[in-house]
This record gives sequence, C-alpha cells and structure tokens, in this order.
Amino acid sequence: MRRVEHEARWPDVDGQYWGREMGHAKAPIANAATVIDGAPDGVASDSPAQGPLQQPSQPASIDRRRFLGIAGLAAATASLAPASALAMLTAPAKPRRLKFYNLHTSEKLDIVYYEKGRYLPQALAEIDYILRDYRQNVVKPMSPALLDLVTAIRHQLRTDAEVEIISGYRTAQTNAMLAARSDGVAHHSLHMDGLALDWRVPGRTLDQLHRVALAMRGGGVGYYPSSDFVHTDVGRVRYW
Repeated sequence: MRRVEHEARWPDVDGQYWGREMGHAKAPIANAATVIDGAPDGVASDSPAQGPLQQPSQPASIDRRRFLGIAGLAAATASLAPASALAMLTAPAKPRRLKFYNLHTSEKLDIVYYEKGRYLPQALAEIDYILRDYRQNVVKPMSPALLDLVTAIRHQLRTDAEVEIISGYRTAQTNAMLAARSDGVAHHSLHMDGLALDWRVPGRTLDQLHRVALAMRGGGVGYYPSSDFVHTDVGRVRYW
C-alpha cells in the first residue's frame, strides 16, 4: 500500500515554525531502472544533530484520487511561508523553476514551484512525489529551503540541465537497509526528514557542483566522486 508521511515542519528565517500536510500522488512507474543509491552519507555528518528541529511525522494511507485535491488544500499554508535567505540570491520576485530526472524510475519533471512571492502547493506536491522513497513508494514533504538551495546552486552553475536524482526522501526502513550496507550512512539521515538530496547535473563536473555547494554555505555538503554525486542538505553547515 502506498503511504504518505503527514505534517512536516521546518523553521523559517525568523526561527518560527510552519508546516504543510501532504497527501499521496500518482501511481508508481513500472519497470523502474536501478542505479546505485546508498553510498555513505558522511559517517553521521548527514544527521540532524545541531541542525533544524524536526517534528515527528506519522505515516497514513491515502487514496490516489484524493491526493492532488488534498495536497492543494493542505499545502496552502506552505505557499504563504517566507522564502529562505538562500532563495533571495535568485531574486524573490522571480519565478523559481526546477527540472528533475529520477535515475531510479526514469520520471521527469519540469516545474515552476515559486511565483509571485508564493510557493505553489500543486508544484510542491509534484516535486515531493518525484523525490519520494521509490522503494517503499512513500511520499513526504520536502523542505522548500532545500529546493531553494538547489535552485541557487543551479543558478550559480549557469545551467538549465535536469537535476539527476540519486536519493531524495528515505523512509526509516530504507535508511536502515542502506545503513546496514555501509557504516557511512547516518542512522538518522536528514534524508528521512525531507531535508537532503543526493544529485548531480549533466554538463557540469562533480567538482564544479561541489565547489558551488560549498560556497553557498546553505547546510551540509558531501562529496562522493566514486559514486558520482554530491550530497546537499539544509541542516547545520558542515562538509565531508
């Protein structure tokens, strides 16, 4: 059964908390491609210690037909949330657009998620879905601050290429499985809180992506050249 994790909350730039509740999205893609996912997350560097406070999420079942309607209503609170400080680098009045390619499912998404000073609930729901834990088919709201960080990095890289997704949201089950494979995977990874993304960008070297991510100082940055991805999160500033 497909599930959704409800009521994710993140601190805004003033330290106040806001949240949005998401439903479930589309049906899963059959015959998904398989690529490596689970390279070390930085030996517990990808953990929330000293990072943003998190509120617990509770899984819930939801019918597919209800997802978009519920997502649009319940995510309305998020659309009113203040933009993150990093997003200011891309001009707050300008629409923010992201392009994704999920290496595991072959799904693609090209979407404007912020426009006219608002996060767009429907667009956030679509992004949450493509960044879901594809193994468990569970969706959890991803932090808009993370999306803004990725947007700012792409802007600095001067690229409109797709963000190739290695790992987005992870359930506790998936994270435990990956941690069992490698001592480098944090037992409470920020991927579990919707605060981290492992990715790369075609047309730009991994070193270029890594250097720009470090310069942003938007959170944690992990460099994995052997697995061909960079880890970025919006926890405390650190690198490995």
